[in-house]
Amino acid sequence: MGLGEYERKRDFKKTAEPAGAGKARGRKARANRFVIQKHDATRLHYDFRLEMDGVLKSWAVPKGLPWAQAERHLAVEVEDHPIDYADFEGIIPEGQYGGGTVMVWDRGTYELTPPGDPVEAVRKGKLHVILHGKSQRRMGPHSHPSRRRQKPMALDEDSGRSQTHFKEAR
Repeated sequence: MGLGEYERKRDFKKTAEPAGAGKARGRKARANRFVIQKHDATRLHYDFRLEMDGVLKSWAVPKGLPWAQAERHLAVEVEDHPIDYADFEGIIPEGQYGGGTVMVWDRGTYELTPPGDPVEAVRKGKLHVILHGKSQRRMGPHSHPSRRRQKPMALDEDSGRSQTHFKEAR
């Protein structure tokens, strides 16, 4: 997708969001990073971002990530974000795209399971990852201390529908 849409939606004279470098950075990073940001915009939601292909592939998850085995939550793919956005916390001014407070909820690394190319997995609509997060906070009402730092997650497209859901992978 690239950063063109991200840049078109923002006025960087008015927002402190990272502008990006105009081009996505090269793919080779030390580890695949993820970030989950709590975003209190028009509606409170969570933004789930995975570093791949030189950008942060991003999904808005209106009800947070699922933490129960049978739970599924809608995930809406949004524009790619620059890698620097993984560290962004702050207030996007009212009247700007995504206006509201953004805070980092969790961050860490992820591994694709089974191993492979994450870009191809997203293209196929079958992305399964294990999150190695740093936060002790939970997004759901259930707390499972034994699974706080490693959380298997799956991004699956429903057959015949144009919806994507996150679910706990088991």
